[in-house]
Amino acid sequence: MPDYLERPGLPRLAYALVSAATPDAKVPTVVFLGGFRSDMTGTKATFLERQCRARGQSYIRFDYSGHGASGGDFAALSLSAWKNDAQAILDKLTKGPVILVGSSMGGWIALLLALEKPEKVAGLVGIAAAADFTRDMQKALSDEQKKQLIDNGYIDVPSDYSPEPYRISKALLEDGDRLCILDRDSVLATPVKLIQGMKDGDVPWQTAFRIRNAIAGDVEVILIESGDHRLSRPEDLDLIDRQVCKLSGLI
Repeated sequence: MPDYLERPGLPRLAYALVSAATPDAKVPTVVFLGGFRSDMTGTKATFLERQCRARGQSYIRFDYSGHGASGGDFAALSLSAWKNDAQAILDKLTKGPVILVGSSMGGWIALLLALEKPEKVAGLVGIAAAADFTRDMQKALSDEQKKQLIDNGYIDVPSDYSPEPYRISKALLEDGDRLCILDRDSVLATPVKLIQGMKDGDVPWQTAFRIRNAIAGDVEVILIESGDHRLSRPEDLDLIDRQVCKLSGLI
């Protein structure tokens, strides 16, 4: 059963926390940020928990509001709310530096947090980081979908990851526009590792280079020729964990 972070006036957040066996202020806590409509029970989130537990490193996985076991109505929420959820996890549950591991949408949120809190974020691993994905969604809309957005305030989009369609609101797309990072120049002192599959059908592999070009700093792109969007094969998981260890100063 998960624990819950209670927040007056806001949805409670479900989370799982592994505390370091021997606390060391120099070893960062690893925080996993999941993707759009994903939850903290996924393969990558639970694999990293096992790895961190085995080496005695603190680790947190959690569900955004409207996701998984957390409270809140998904259809009424947007990227700003989910970024604030992640910020609350950092503020309330971590001490000292953190390594953010963001998958898909979580990669975008991790980048936003690292830009806002470089003194807190010691490193970042993006897994198929879907920066500015809401803008890409808008570009792909048909004329009929654009009309539905205007008339209804939302559209339902089929998903390869769920039997139920994803409800995409006009508010979500407009909020995403305000948080886009690929059209502005940013400087980030935090080292970033961007792991990207070249057979990703959801996030084009070129997105990783667009992120690198938009952010001045130590940003490395690691391409996996046969990798898809999930990047959950054993070899993918091992690569992700190696990058976490490198950024944590453990290897």
